[in-house]
Amino acid sequence: MKSITRFFWFCSGANFSILKRTPTESNKYMGIGATVFFTGVLAALAAGYALFTVFQSLVPSIGFGLLWGLMIFNLDRFIVSSMRKKENAWDEWKLAIPRLVLAVLLALVISKPLELKMFEREINRKLDEKKTEFIAEAKTNLAKGFPEILELEGRIESLKEEVSKSEAFRDQLQGEYDAERFGEKTLGTSGIVGLGTNAKKKEEQLDAAQSTLEQLRSRNQARIDTLESQIREFMALRQAEFEKQQPGIEGFDGLAARMDALSVLTTESSAMAMANAFIMLLFIAIETAPIFVKLISPRGPYDELLELHEDRIKLFKGEKWTIAKGESEARVGYFQDTHFFATDLKKEKTNRKNRAETDRELANWEWKLKKIRELF
Repeated sequence: MKSITRFFWFCSGANFSILKRTPTESNKYMGIGATVFFTGVLAALAAGYALFTVFQSLVPSIGFGLLWGLMIFNLDRFIVSSMRKKENAWDEWKLAIPRLVLAVLLALVISKPLELKMFEREINRKLDEKKTEFIAEAKTNLAKGFPEILELEGRIESLKEEVSKSEAFRDQLQGEYDAERFGEKTLGTSGIVGLGTNAKKKEEQLDAAQSTLEQLRSRNQARIDTLESQIREFMALRQAEFEKQQPGIEGFDGLAARMDALSVLTTESSAMAMANAFIMLLFIAIETAPIFVKLISPRGPYDELLELHEDRIKLFKGEKWTIAKGESEARVGYFQDTHFFATDLKKEKTNRKNRAETDRELANWEWKLKKIRELF
């Protein structure tokens, strides 16, 4: 239990030595630390799922998810630990507003992948509908790209229609022949029962029509087989083009596609839009909870001792600065005094040396003048 307590203290960014002196503050900072820790866990899960949709691999998703969770955990811990309880509430809120904005942004980033996971079934259904639309659109575009198939199919229909017309003409003659044999009176029959002259003529016409039909059917079937062979070649090319596009359509399952599908679903369904908003608000509440706990909690013994410790450091810094400044000024004064004294002494020695050299030169010139006078 003690190790769990110390771990959550660490998560809250609290000072252990001060917390040990204020046992009444232990539970408060355990709660803050637990909130920070579980926020990091949720961030790791969300980032892991989001990266799994991108990489489709478990190992990098777990690695990057843990890295993201640790970063969010460290950032939340820094935000909470950097806040100080002030005697003036407005001063606390002024310091907390930038941190709240940052916490809201983090909550939005964390919540989105988990929203995608929660609505996974609905999103998959919407993605399947989108893929079906893409397949139909691709087939339509490919059909436009191979007009030869439609042309060949039209020619086949023309050949079949020609055979059908020939069959209809044969059937018409068959009917007239049967009516002539059985003595049915029509515009084209005599109405006499039996195989008479008219019946034989009708039979000859029927035989000729049947022969023509068989020849036409044989000839057109050969043409149709040739045309269908050409159509199969063009369809094979079209299928090859479709298979090239199919992996892209089947791979329409990335993070951006899922976010777009979720956006469409929330637009179409008010219930999903409300659920999406509540989930987002929940994560915002979780992410901002440590900050609000710090804001609404009263100023306790921990805050008093922490401020006292920081004020002592400031006083100690002021003392050290005053001492260092005094020592520096003393060293500067001593240096200036000794430096100026040495400079004056050096100048005096130089002046004495110059005067001595001048006196020697004057004495030398006087001696030379005296010698010249003695010669003259």
